[in-house]
Amino acid sequence: MSGTVWQVRLADLLPLAGVSLAVDALAGWFLLLVGGVATVVGVYTVGYAGRVGHGPSARGALALLPLFVAAMLLVPAAGSVSTFLLAWELMAVTSLLLVLAEHRHSPAVRTAGLWYAAMTQAGFVVVLLGLAWLAAAAGGESFAAIRAGTAELSPLVSSGVFLLCLAGFASKAGAVPLHPWLPRAHAEAPSHVSALMSAAMVKLGVYGIVRVAFDLLGGGPRWWWLLLGALGAVSALYGILQAAVATDLKRLLAFSTSENIGLILLGLAAAGLLAGTGQLAVAGVALAAALLHAANHAGFKTLLFCGAGSVLRATGTRDLDQLGGLSRRMPATTALVAVGALGAAALPPGNGFVSEWLLLQALLHQASAGGTVLTIAAPVAVAVVALTAGVGVATYVKALGTGFLARPRSTTAAAAVESPPTMLAGMGLAAAVCAGLAVVPAVAAPALGRIATSLRVESAPLQGSGVDLRLAGIASSISPLWIAVGVVGLTVGFAAVARAVGRARRRAAAWDCGDGPLTARMEYTATSFVEPLQRVFDNVLAPEQDVDVTHPAESAYLVRAVAYRRRLPDRVEARLYRPVITAADAVGRAARRLATGSVHRYLAYMLTALVAVLVAGVLR
Repeated sequence: MSGTVWQVRLADLLPLAGVSLAVDALAGWFLLLVGGVATVVGVYTVGYAGRVGHGPSARGALALLPLFVAAMLLVPAAGSVSTFLLAWELMAVTSLLLVLAEHRHSPAVRTAGLWYAAMTQAGFVVVLLGLAWLAAAAGGESFAAIRAGTAELSPLVSSGVFLLCLAGFASKAGAVPLHPWLPRAHAEAPSHVSALMSAAMVKLGVYGIVRVAFDLLGGGPRWWWLLLGALGAVSALYGILQAAVATDLKRLLAFSTSENIGLILLGLAAAGLLAGTGQLAVAGVALAAALLHAANHAGFKTLLFCGAGSVLRATGTRDLDQLGGLSRRMPATTALVAVGALGAAALPPGNGFVSEWLLLQALLHQASAGGTVLTIAAPVAVAVVALTAGVGVATYVKALGTGFLARPRSTTAAAAVESPPTMLAGMGLAAAVCAGLAVVPAVAAPALGRIATSLRVESAPLQGSGVDLRLAGIASSISPLWIAVGVVGLTVGFAAVARAVGRARRRAAAWDCGDGPLTARMEYTATSFVEPLQRVFDNVLAPEQDVDVTHPAESAYLVRAVAYRRRLPDRVEARLYRPVITAADAVGRAARRLATGSVHRYLAYMLTALVAVLVAGVLR
């Protein structure tokens, strides 16, 4: 590990292993990410949590927020396996309690908490097994000792550790197919908690993958990165498709998190593959793209979840089919959400555009000398990024158009009021960060260069001033600042021309076929907007829909009412998790027969277990 590392060891704070902290460039990047999100959410929470029914107003729930943030800060700062696992579990437990903060108001919260508890603890177990195995094989539990002993690891040990840690960290990151907890927990948690979890906590799953795969294990064989890339591609595609068809605003944002995590994993996989073929310059760009996208996603997803919380506070609903008209009732919130949506859609001058452009540059500039596998994998990854970007635009056009710009479709949406100043201040701070990352991404170049050096890839993957961003080893550059100026200038110019032309025309009421003025019933809902897209991906989404036609008693040829119901279940959950849950439930019911209340039978169970352990010890 090269570069400056700040280390602290508190041997007496905990028995046996103590507490070891070590902050290097990689840890510093994620500490900055978590700290920035926590600052924005802290300002926002002042106004959000004060309204009864929209956020945990109890002192106990609010007191958990600093503990949750402290646990997240300890995860990247940990310098040993024991300290890391302690911080990881503290983060999991505090986040679970925050998810359950409103369990008295909705049964869905309890269901979400159960899913989250089961999956986060399963992920912790596999991470525990992987890191304990790594520490035992390397001859020490500190990260410095593990790095020193990595050369002595056998391929079986290193690959086993990688697979275990990948499963645990990918589960925390919400990567498909380890994601079912994410749309539930993020949708049902209070919105400021959702922002912390989606913008900060899931990134620590990414941190764990980078720390173990790149740093502690020092890279690995090609199939590691192909597996990671496949996981990222599936997460990106499936996540954005589910987000596109979602009508629950917070569920849409949750699945969008899975999509963006998939793009980050694609960047990490590309960096590993390229570094393995000696293309360190392009590998550095891919790594920088992944880490920069982690920061960009933290910015716009904090803003969007806080915006969703403002909508929920004002209307009491998250259903896009019931919203609309918010641009007039909540203009400041609408403008701030539009900034976040622009970044999430990866359109210039949004901040998500820069990091996705960097990822595409890394994938497009890989040399043919990298081998057949890389030559085939790179175009597939480019296609994945392009498809997710296209569907992502449709997703956020739907969310912003039907939820904010359309006419109100419910009385609560029509009566919405603007959010308090503290909530707007928190969202404005997040929007300012997004704007800064969008127009001057070169400010992150020195930090990303130090991380690349510490991970033994290109020492300066990004170069340039505040105006231009140049890529090391690649004849490519971009100027986000001038792009933003151009887009704003063209928009203002077009609006001025349209207004001037409009003044010269005679204004009159348009012919409406005698049907009266435009109403909300004449506009697209969120469901109808994505119906053509849903038809294209029917085989992937497997929608369940039903149409009930009610006829009057006088004639079966007349129609009294038509009821249309549509449900889009998570197909991965239905095919992968439901059979396991059903089997476990059957085993549990069968096991009840063993609990007869007989002391003699219980003693027989204990004796049988003891004999089995003794026999196993003798045979060993």
